[in-house]
Amino acid sequence: MKQNFDAIVVGTGVSGGWAAKELCEKGLKTLVLERGRMVRHLEDYPTMHLDPWDMKNGGSTSQEDLKNYNKQKRWGVNEGNKHFYNNDTEYDYEEDKTFDWIRGTQVGGRSLIWGRQTYRWSDDDFEANLREGIGVDWPVRYKDIAPWYSYVEKYIGVSGEALNLPHLPDSEFLPPMELNCVEKELQASIAKNYSDRILTIGRVAHITQGAKSKGGRTQCQFRNRCDRGCPFGSYFSSNSATLPAAEQTGNMTLRPHSIVSEVLYDEVTQKAKGVRVIDALSKEVLEFNAKVIFICASSMASTAILLNSKSNRFPNGLGNDSGELGHNIMDHQLGSGASGSYEGFEDQYYTGRRPNGFYIPRFRNIGGKKDAVDFLRGYGYQGGAGRNDWSAAVAELGYGEAYKKALLKPGKWTVGMGGFGEVLPYHENRMYLNYDKVDQWGLPKIVFDAEFKENEKKMKEDWKVQAAEMLENAGCKQVKIFDSNAPIGKGIHEMGTARMGHDPKTSVLNKYNQVHSVPNVFVTDGAFMTSSGTQNPSLTYMAFTARAVHHAVAELNKGNL
Repeated sequence: MKQNFDAIVVGTGVSGGWAAKELCEKGLKTLVLERGRMVRHLEDYPTMHLDPWDMKNGGSTSQEDLKNYNKQKRWGVNEGNKHFYNNDTEYDYEEDKTFDWIRGTQVGGRSLIWGRQTYRWSDDDFEANLREGIGVDWPVRYKDIAPWYSYVEKYIGVSGEALNLPHLPDSEFLPPMELNCVEKELQASIAKNYSDRILTIGRVAHITQGAKSKGGRTQCQFRNRCDRGCPFGSYFSSNSATLPAAEQTGNMTLRPHSIVSEVLYDEVTQKAKGVRVIDALSKEVLEFNAKVIFICASSMASTAILLNSKSNRFPNGLGNDSGELGHNIMDHQLGSGASGSYEGFEDQYYTGRRPNGFYIPRFRNIGGKKDAVDFLRGYGYQGGAGRNDWSAAVAELGYGEAYKKALLKPGKWTVGMGGFGEVLPYHENRMYLNYDKVDQWGLPKIVFDAEFKENEKKMKEDWKVQAAEMLENAGCKQVKIFDSNAPIGKGIHEMGTARMGHDPKTSVLNKYNQVHSVPNVFVTDGAFMTSSGTQNPSLTYMAFTARAVHHAVAELNKGNL
C-alpha cells in the first residue's frame, strides 16, 4: 500500500464521511482510516429484514452476552443492533465520574445508529457565550454557516415542517412525516394555551419523497429498524451516501482496522506531515503522509489522538498551546419528562412504524431575553403518542376466546415527552489519558471527569414541571413525571474538548476548524463545539466539515498548506 496521499481523513462517521466525499470530489487522493471493521452498505446489515421471532431470545440480548457490553448496554443493545456497538472488552475507557460513552467502532461509525434528528442552529446559539460571558465566543455566526447547512441538507434529505422561527431556522425540507391524532390534539392545545410554544413533527434525515444521491437512496418505508442498517438508504448514513460518493471518484483509499495513534509533526515546516497507525489485527505500526489531515474520529477519540501527539514543540499534545485540549466537555442532558394517558380516539390508529416523534423547540431565554427562571439557556422536547400493545391483556386474562380477542385489540392512547437541555462549557469537565493503563495496542486509556452542574439541574426541574403542565392542559389523565437521572454522556452528543475560538490562547481551533498552530490539521467532529445549543448537533458537524474542506482545498491551491 502506498504511503503518500494528498489528504488523510481519520474516522468514517458523519463528519469523516463528509470530509472524505468533499476531498475526493475536489480531486484529492485521500486515505480514509477507520479503527474498526469494514461495513458495506446492504452487504453487512445482517438483521435488516429480521422480525423478533427470527432472532435469538426474541431479539433480546442475554445477560451473558451483555457482559461484553458493560457500558454500551446503558443506552440499549439488542440482537438487532449489537453488531454496531462497541464490544467493551476490546474498547474500554475509565470514569472518574460516570460518563456514558456510546460508540460504534466500524466503517460508518455511529452514522449507522444515530437518531437522525436534524436541526439548524441560529445566532441565538452562536452568540450566547459572548452575550452571557460563558466560555469563549464562537468565531462564526449563522450567516457563515447557513449556505453550508443548505448544501448538506440538499444532499442528505431532511424531512420537516417550515416554522419561520428565528431561533430554529428552517432547513431545505422534504415533505414532513405526519403527526397522529393524539399528537395533533396536543399540538392544538399548546397553540391555544401558550403564545411562546409550538409542537411540530421532528426534523429528520430521512427521504420522504423521491430519491437522493447516485447510490439509489429511496424514500423511507416506515419500518423503524433504522439502527440495524437501512437497506433502502432512506436515512442518511456514511455507508449509504458519502462514502459511496467518495469511492465513485476513484480518489479514495479506505483502510479499516487502522488505529491512528498520533499525528506526526514536522519541526522544520511547523506542519503535520502525516499520521502513525497501528494495524488493529497485526499490531504492525505504519506511517502515512499527507498535505492535509482531517481528524473526525468523534469528539473524545479525536482529542485523545491530539493529546497523544507529543513533540518538542507540543509536549502536552498537538495544538495544545491554550491548555484547553481535553477540557470543556458538553453533552445534552435528557432522560426525564412527563407522560400520561389520553381518553378517546379509540376508533383511530396509525399506519406504519414512523421512525420519528414530535418536537417542541426551545422557548426559554430566547434572543437574549431572560425569562423568570433561575438558569441560563434552554431546552426542547422530543416525544410521541401511541396506543399500548397487547401486553396489557396478559395481566387480566390467561386463556380462552376473550384472551385471543384482547390480544388483537390495541390498548389506550398514551403520550410522553422528554427534555433535551443545553449543557454549559465548564473548563473542569474534562477527559485525559491514563498512561499507566494501556489497551491491547499500547495506547493510554481515556478517562472522563465530567458532570452536570447547578445550571443543568435547575433547568431539568423546570422542564419536568412544564412537560406535566402541557399534558394536563391537553386533557391527559394520570400524568406522571419521570426522571432516570441520566449522567453526562447519555445524550450521546459529546461535544467540546478542542473548541474553536478567536484567540489561540483560549481555544484550539480557528473559525475554519484548523488547529491554530498547525494549519494543515482540521478537526470537524463534535470536538470543535464551543457551546452545545439545545438542538441535536450532527447537522452542524456536517455543515462545518463541508465548509472546512472547501477552505482547506482553497488554501492548498494557494500553496498555504
